[in-house]
Amino acid sequence: MSYAIITVGGKQYRVQEGERLLVDRVKADEGKTFNPRVLLVGGDGKTDLAPSITVTARVVSHELGEKIRIGKYKRRTGYRKHTGYRSRLTQIEIESIGAGGKRAAAKPKAEPKPAAEQPIDAPAAEAAAPARHAHPPKGYEELTVAEIAEAALGWRRPNLEAALEFERAHANRKGAIAALEHALAEKEGH
Repeated sequence: MSYAIITVGGKQYRVQEGERLLVDRVKADEGKTFNPRVLLVGGDGKTDLAPSITVTARVVSHELGEKIRIGKYKRRTGYRKHTGYRSRLTQIEIESIGAGGKRAAAKPKAEPKPAAEQPIDAPAAEAAAPARHAHPPKGYEELTVAEIAEAALGWRRPNLEAALEFERAHANRKGAIAALEHALAEKEGH
């Protein structure tokens, strides 16, 4: 019996395969799958705090939560005010824990060319080649700081650097900068 602790929408859940649960609204459409961030994997008396496996979850439906009624009242003044609130929730089903988590074997690096085959002026050739410029992930400008903190660990290093550069140049949100720097430090550690 294996289980995983995942984080969705800033909250942590202990899940098993086939389990359904209500979480805060997820941006994915109904029927689509997504991979939430995995914090811990356990089972059979063993736990892994740095898991390399993935958890696959499928969006079953988007729902409204139970209605919460709020009433304000001040005595002797005739003041009464009533409002209500229904939280927007998503029901997800955990399809698999650990499937697709095995990483592909590292490809052998290309051997450097002998000196005779390299261009004579290598630095000038590198400068003439068009530079690849990474961009922040699509829709980055609309993400909140909490969403950036949750998703940043799954981004590639060039996207993280581009997002950090964007934050420092435009938005300057301290929480987002801290989350991006933390994600970059995690990439350095691995």
